[in-house]
Parts: sequence; C-alpha cells; structure tokens
Amino acid sequence: MIEVVRIPARQDNYIWMAHDEASGDTVVIDPADAAPVLAEANRRGWHIGQIWNTHWHGDHIGGNADIKAATGCTITGPAAEAAKIPTLDVQVREGDRVRIGAFEARVLDVPAHTAGHIAYHLPEAGIAFVGDTLFAMGCGRLFEGTPAQMFANMQRLAALPPETIIYCAHEYTQSNGRYALHVEPDNRDLIERMREVDALRARGEPTIPTTIALERATNPFMRAHSVAELARRRAKKDDFKG
Repeated sequence: MIEVVRIPARQDNYIWMAHDEASGDTVVIDPADAAPVLAEANRRGWHIGQIWNTHWHGDHIGGNADIKAATGCTITGPAAEAAKIPTLDVQVREGDRVRIGAFEARVLDVPAHTAGHIAYHLPEAGIAFVGDTLFAMGCGRLFEGTPAQMFANMQRLAALPPETIIYCAHEYTQSNGRYALHVEPDNRDLIERMREVDALRARGEPTIPTTIALERATNPFMRAHSVAELARRRAKKDDFKG
C-alpha cells in the first residue's frame, strides 16, 4: 500500500508525500517549500527519492532545489513546461509512466490552468495527484488554457473509477462549495457535503482528499454539460463574492 501524507504549506497549499512501505520509496508531489517536507520526512525516517511536479507555478516547485540539495532526489515534471522548471531531471508527457515502488503512475496531460499541466494517476493504488486542475467542488483558473481544455479535463477525470482518491493542492473547498450552492441550490448531495465541509473547517480540519464520486455529485465544473456551460460557470466563479 501507498501511504499519503498531507503537509500544509503557505496560506492554503497542500504538499503531498507518498511512501511505499514495501520498497521504502518516497515521492513528494508539488513541494511549495522545502522545510516542512524535509522535517516531516526526517520525523518519519523516510528518504525522499523523487519529486513529481504537476506544473510550473512557484507554489508547486518552490521547494524543488532545496529538497534536491538535501536528498539528491530526481525531479520529474511536464515536458511542455521544462523551460519554466529549471530543476527538472526527467520530462514526461501524456502516456509516460513513473513509479513509486511497484506502483505505476500514468501521466495525463490536463492543460488549462497552465499550458503544460499534467496529473499522475496510479490505478492500482486508486489515487491521483491532480495539482490545480481539479479541486474539491472546483477547478483551476484558466490562466494559460481554454474552457474547451478544462471541459475535456473534467470529462476525462470523471471517467476514472468513482472510488479514486483525488489529491489536489489547495484548501479551497469551502469557497468552492459556496459557489457550487449558488449554481445548484437544490442539489441534496451538495447541501449535505457543505454541512460536513463547514463543520470540518470550523474545527480547523482539512477537507482534502476528495473522490471522483464526490466530484461527480457536487462539482459544478465536472457537472457542466458543455464547454459553453463550463465557460460561463468559470467566468462567474472568478468574480463570485459569496
């Protein structure tokens, strides 16, 4: 089994550290900062052998250099963004494979938030690391891509097995849920989910990870029926003040 550890960083980032007990392999996904990652690995007695980046933004690669200096790890990330990630050792694209122990991760191209954004899906482990493409009840802003690309991403991720555990990189769930309720105020699954989310946040607890099943039921972007509908919802979410 793969154990996945959540490491909070900055204002609302989550860095993920995945560890395969059988092999001892440890991978860090999207390290915003090095210090909390190195401290957690040291506390657990884990040696970091890899970093997987999903895209080039600083709050996803900010810890790369210092973690590499401390551990000698190999850094893997999107080939399309290699020019923006100077610490990259291995460039990957759609259909490539990377491994943690005996578990294989398939690289998925999911551009829109950034032009070369990728995700890592580990089907045997039933997990996926999606960076800033899919959030709990949300999706990433379209900084470098199009609504058509994000719609395709949502459809593709929705086709993963419903039990797939989704690890995204930010604690945006509560604000996303408020907008989702604005879009679908009568969605009973959404109403119930927001009760749970509000209770968790009131206790200072995280709401991530999520699952594909939950997102199919409550995510207004995954539930959009067309590119045009997703585009409208994304534009309104960008300005939403609720």
